[in-house]
Order: sequence, then C-alpha cells, then structure tokens
Amino acid sequence: MLPTKSKSFNPHQTSLVKLQQSAKESPNTCRVGMAVTLTFLVLLCITFTHTFSNVASSHLHGNPTNTNSRTERKMYPEVQKISRRDRQRILVTGGAGFVGSNLVHRLLREGHYVIVVDNFFTGRKDNLHQWLGFDHLEIIRHDVIEPIHLEVDRIYHLACPASPPHYMYNKIKTVKTSTQGTLNMLGLAKRTKARILLTSTSEVYGDPLVHPQKEDYWGNVNMLGPRSCYDEGKRLAETLMMSYHEQSNVDTRIARIFNTFGPHMHPSDGRVVSNFIVQALQGQDLTIYGDGMQTRSFQYVDDLVDGLMKLMESDETLPVNIGNPREMTIKEFASIIQKKIGTNNPNGKEVNIVHLKSTKDDPRKRKPDISKAKRVLGWEPKVSTEDGLDSTIKYFLGEIERLGEIDIVGPLARRTLREEERERE
Repeated sequence: MLPTKSKSFNPHQTSLVKLQQSAKESPNTCRVGMAVTLTFLVLLCITFTHTFSNVASSHLHGNPTNTNSRTERKMYPEVQKISRRDRQRILVTGGAGFVGSNLVHRLLREGHYVIVVDNFFTGRKDNLHQWLGFDHLEIIRHDVIEPIHLEVDRIYHLACPASPPHYMYNKIKTVKTSTQGTLNMLGLAKRTKARILLTSTSEVYGDPLVHPQKEDYWGNVNMLGPRSCYDEGKRLAETLMMSYHEQSNVDTRIARIFNTFGPHMHPSDGRVVSNFIVQALQGQDLTIYGDGMQTRSFQYVDDLVDGLMKLMESDETLPVNIGNPREMTIKEFASIIQKKIGTNNPNGKEVNIVHLKSTKDDPRKRKPDISKAKRVLGWEPKVSTEDGLDSTIKYFLGEIERLGEIDIVGPLARRTLREEERERE
C-alpha cells in the first residue's frame, strides 16, 4: 500500500471552506448579513453628504460651521421687501470707498441687488463688513481701467481716488481711472442699455472766479498744476459722458459733488475733515495750510447719497451740483471741531490750531449754487454740519480704538505730516 501524500495546512483556505459550507447550510443568514452591511454603507454615505453640504454652504455664505455647537445665522440690517420686477441689478464702481459704501448700504436696504467693483486702493472691505455674505451683494476685486462684462440696470460710477494725497500718489493712474475707466463703464452701459451716473467733482471749477458756482460756469483750472490729474481727469470724464449721450444715445447723469464727510471716511486720506478730527482725538494740534481764510461747504454723506439717487432716477442729463451751500472758512471749521472734541484725547487737554505753509492751487472759495438741484430733483441737504460732525467723530473714535494710533497725511502725496514737519526743520 503506497503512503498517502500529506497535505499542508492552509488556514485561509480552511476559513474559506467553512464560509462556503456555512453559506450552503444557512443561505438566508448570509443574505441578511449582506443586507445589513449594505444598509449601513448607504446610511454612512447619506450622513457624509449632508455634513459636507452644510459645511460648504456655510463657508460659501461667510458663516463657517462650528461642529461643536449650532451655528447662529448672521444678522443683516433690515431690508425692504420689493418685487422681482422692481428689484434692479445695480453696479457701484468704487463701492468699497467712503461714498460708495454708504451708497451700497442704502441700495441694499431698499431691496436691490448690488454688484461692487473695487480695486481696494483706497476702498476697504471693512466698510461693507455688515453685508458680507448677504445674498444680494456681490463684491468683485477689479480695476475699472480694464473692461468687465456684467448684466446690470444701473451704473453708479464712483471709482477714482478723491483726496489730494491719494490722487497725487499715482497721477497717471488717476488720469487713466477718470478716462479709460469711464470709457469702459460707458461701453458697458451702451451694451446693456443701463443708465449710468458719473460722480464728478466741484474741482472741475478749479479756483473759481465766480461765486457761488453754478453748473454753467466753465471753471478756472490750472491744467499743469499738481491737482490737474484729478481736476482735468474729471472734466474729460464729463466730456465722455456727454459725447456718449449725444452720439450713442447712452442714458447718462452727471453729479458734481462738493466737500462731503461722514462715517467710512478713510482715516488717513488727508482731507481736512478726517485730519482735524483724528488730530483732535489723538491730542495733536490741528494743522491749517495757509491763513485758514479759504472757504469750503461741507455736506453730510447721507444727504449726498439722497442727491445721487434722486439724480439717477430723474430725467436730467446735464451736470447738477450736489453740496451744502453753507459756507465757512477752514479756520471756523477747525474751531467747531476743537470745541466739540474738547479734552477728549489722551493728553486730557484742549488742542491748539497751528498754521503751516499753504499748498499750490488750493481754491480760495468753494460754495455750490444748488438752485438747480432744488428745482429739478427736489433736493437740498437736511443734516446740519454740527449734527453730521457728531456722527463722524463717533465713527473716528471707534476707528482709533480699533486700529490704534493713526498717521495724519499731509497734502503732499507719499508723505505723512510728521515727515513734512521734519523736512521743514
């Protein structure tokens, strides 16, 4: 009898045999086990998909999910409910800037869909923080000197640095913003058949020989002076607006804005209002360039926004002055701020007013004739300078607490007031 060949032991094979035998013996048990496994996998996929969807949605709307506690929904300012037919798609260039952000706030409150286009050179996303993630607000980082393709019903074209230190920082870029930027917005308005409003400026009157200034005054501008990049840029922008209106039938509006102040001003923009308030709150002397007898007319930003919106919905295609006809000297204005802030500064003592050398081409007088705005728009300012200053001082006090010490920028680009003082020494 031949010896039988011994078989090597294979545990894996043995287990497989046992499983096969078990399946033959108990087919129903195997099927139940497979069903349970499949059910578990399906439930796991559904749970994962639901969790991922919630996280993605929360991040998309600016509200990151907190996995440890229930996420509270962000509260936005109260918004007026309007029908889809009445809701407009409105583009605001420079919408993160001082005037632009105040305009955006009003438009969103009225229920419109707003698209902000800003390159954030002087604009700040902080100005729109209360609306970030809101369904009817879209923010696009873009420079208007480059074309952009959008579908809109209205265009508020505000994009351009407006304070001397900012627009003199890069004069060529300022000119391009006023010219090429305006051309691009007019091209967009022409293609979409949107109405477009240009925020021009009282600087188109230059150092005026006519007082107060009416819209039919042609101005007295030094086209080679340090401010000409802004003054002449806006004058040419007005020319482009009228040319597109007359030649291509584009629906245009032109607002000539006079000195404006209020919340969301850039604390280091070098304008007289922001400089005076920040200096006083930080216990620094208020600096006046020249003898302080040059005059200005200051309007609160809420009044300006009212005027711009009324002009946009009017039938007026020629320029309209939007400003406060109350005229005061810079010295008088500094005294008002000095008295309002008093000793509310780190030094606990009242600040002084000091005079520095006057700047070139600084207009001696500035006062708008707003008879046309009253007649055509039914508009005139409602907020007094003193009441507007109270709100603005409160805003800057919050900015100083948030940002710390703020450098005061002098009238010459690229230099702070401290640097200019050291140079004089």
